[in-house]
Amino acid sequence: PVPSARHRRSLGEPRALFAQLSARGPPPAPRWPIHCEVIKEPIEHIEWVPPEPEPFWQPTGHEWPPATLGEEQGTVIYHLSPAPPGSCFTRARIGGAPGPLSSPAAPLEGPQDTTLLFESRFESGNLQKAIKVGPYEYVLRLRPDLYTTKHTQWFYFRVQNTRRDPLYRFTIANLAKPKSLYGEGMRPLLYSQRDAQSRGVGWRRVGADVRYYRGGGEERDAFRLSWTVRFPHDGDTCFFAHSYPYTYSDLQRYLRALAGDPVCSRYCAVRELCRSLAGNTIYLLTITSPAGAAAKRAVVLSARVHPGESGGSWAMRGFLDFLLSAHPDARLLRRLFLFKVVPMLNPDGVVVGNSRCSLAGRDPNRAYGTAPCGSFPAVWHLRAMVERLLAEREVVLYCDFHGHSRKNNVFMYGCDGGGAGARTRLRQRVFPLMLSKNAPDKFSFPSCKFKVHKSKAGTGRVVMWHMGVSNSYTMEVAFGGSTLGGRRSHFTVEDLKSLGYHLCDTLLDFCDPDPAKFQQCLTEVDALLRQRLGREPGSEWSDVSPSELES
Repeated sequence: PVPSARHRRSLGEPRALFAQLSARGPPPAPRWPIHCEVIKEPIEHIEWVPPEPEPFWQPTGHEWPPATLGEEQGTVIYHLSPAPPGSCFTRARIGGAPGPLSSPAAPLEGPQDTTLLFESRFESGNLQKAIKVGPYEYVLRLRPDLYTTKHTQWFYFRVQNTRRDPLYRFTIANLAKPKSLYGEGMRPLLYSQRDAQSRGVGWRRVGADVRYYRGGGEERDAFRLSWTVRFPHDGDTCFFAHSYPYTYSDLQRYLRALAGDPVCSRYCAVRELCRSLAGNTIYLLTITSPAGAAAKRAVVLSARVHPGESGGSWAMRGFLDFLLSAHPDARLLRRLFLFKVVPMLNPDGVVVGNSRCSLAGRDPNRAYGTAPCGSFPAVWHLRAMVERLLAEREVVLYCDFHGHSRKNNVFMYGCDGGGAGARTRLRQRVFPLMLSKNAPDKFSFPSCKFKVHKSKAGTGRVVMWHMGVSNSYTMEVAFGGSTLGGRRSHFTVEDLKSLGYHLCDTLLDFCDPDPAKFQQCLTEVDALLRQRLGREPGSEWSDVSPSELES
């Protein structure tokens, strides 16, 4: 069930990059920094879609910060040792730190002890400290991205020894961002192992009295998220998360299934783009039908450069599910295009539970312009691959999948540097407008931005655009949900996966040999911009700056 050598080369990929993911046996275990402790139990969750929409929490607008006791008045019941200050990544091994595990959780005093048992030493887990400040109240602190002192946003941890009746309150005390969708009704995710096993129920939105507010005292620069919840069962094992987790092992299981599918392997090659700093494989998928590959235009997609933005992986999963299916449109796409897909650019960050950075301690999505291969191998090799592609064919689209913590819905950032003719500047807005028509209950065209800010000069989107990919985008998927089409509810996994299908559908519209749809959208974008600027039909606006267009 693996492609022949002749077929592998026909997909246009250098043989040196080939590294087949075996369809037999388990995928390679993740490699962790040598100082990270990792529990041995495998953590897996079922996929589930709630039968009814999960509405946002409706704040009254009069909420005061809860009267939580200070940490100094509580009892530390879970504490992971942080990386030493000023340290940097040195080496990694499968399973992380050698030797016996420490005991970061305080032991229970007996069956009557209702203290929760916390754990986060598993793939993508993030919780550094838990302090019990009341019988059923806990203050939590997240671990900053490794080898940094900041970027606290992603959380994912386990609790055991639950009680069904009490109302619990959790307060995360060291979040980094002043604004969050939690302030607009977003709720955390809960997973009950007992519900998953007995009822087939997976991740669901929970929490009442959800508040996001500035910390006090010496921590005025930190922000707090607080919520109350009742657990569904006594003695359950539950998990909380910021967004639906999608780990490096989840990706490897998915790719292993592709490698074992004799039909998929005829038009999908799974290879190694490069290795991460920790030695984890960064996978490259080349997807196309074998015939006529040399003449095809290319499409390049990537996700999870920011490890805490797991919604990007679910959208990528939906894209791959559709593109590799037997659907007539999927067959047409494979016949028309050569797809190059890097589904997880920052596996190290995903493994250790970072929000934004790689093990270099920096944001890889600011390093595309200057990235040294030794510090940012995925970014360097992706850029080099696109340079090779551009030397031999047109790259019709680059799209990098991200998550957004402050705005609901799905939207895109494009590239309008000003100075180009009006038609060129209009064309950059056509693909997002088409996508908004294909996904009207999720995608917001008015939320799209096209100005190229100096601070974004090193992003994948901007660097690919400067290299010659005129349709170069970041797709931002809200951590919350949709406010469009009468919805005011959270995104489900199915919503996120559907974005991949809608992207495929839009690509066919965008490249349709019949130009009617494209021309209609060009005309519509022109009218929208004139309306925004107060310009008459037929008047020139190509001299208008991107800032004015977006004001």
